[in-house]
Amino acid sequence: MKKFLVGMVTAAIFFAPSVTFAEDEIEVPEDIYKWVHSTSRGNYYFNYQQMGYRVKYDGTLDLNTLMVPTICTYDDIQIQDVIQKRRWRKLSTKGYEILAGRADYLRFDLTRGTVQVVRRVDLDNTFTELDSDNSGQPVSLSELSNQDIACKFYRAILKWAKENHDVMVKRSRGKLSIRDSKRKFEDMPLYKIKLPGEEQD
Repeated sequence: MKKFLVGMVTAAIFFAPSVTFAEDEIEVPEDIYKWVHSTSRGNYYFNYQQMGYRVKYDGTLDLNTLMVPTICTYDDIQIQDVIQKRRWRKLSTKGYEILAGRADYLRFDLTRGTVQVVRRVDLDNTFTELDSDNSGQPVSLSELSNQDIACKFYRAILKWAKENHDVMVKRSRGKLSIRDSKRKFEDMPLYKIKLPGEEQD
């Protein structure tokens, strides 16, 4: 996963158009990552070039599971907050003087209506991994508040996925099973899942 992240992002940084936020001067390639929103502490993006359905061992696509790499870049206050919390927990802060943000690898269970951060990676300003955490647990999308930053972020991701289902399938390394290839989109889990906060609008 580290090799994938560093290779993909580093190449994109040098060769792709980018979005720059003056407060942290971190460039994120806009032809790979789609910006969703910013808060006073961070800027949220998802990788719309790499997101897609999980590929099963037989090479077919699992239409119940959506995998999405994301990035959040930090401002200086958030960076110091992360460093301080690591010190409190007696964790190493080596390299954290150039902490820039994090990468979250999300898994959406479209049937159960949950999302899980299966891996969270702290990134320095060269997008190299500093540390990672695999302890994330599934969270019910229906329990997220419409005012929650995560709710808005997940909703944007799923909305894009619904509008670009065919694109994700076409560029996937897997293939649809014979059964799934005959299904209408309206019968697929992605179509049926409610967007987070939808019932609160």
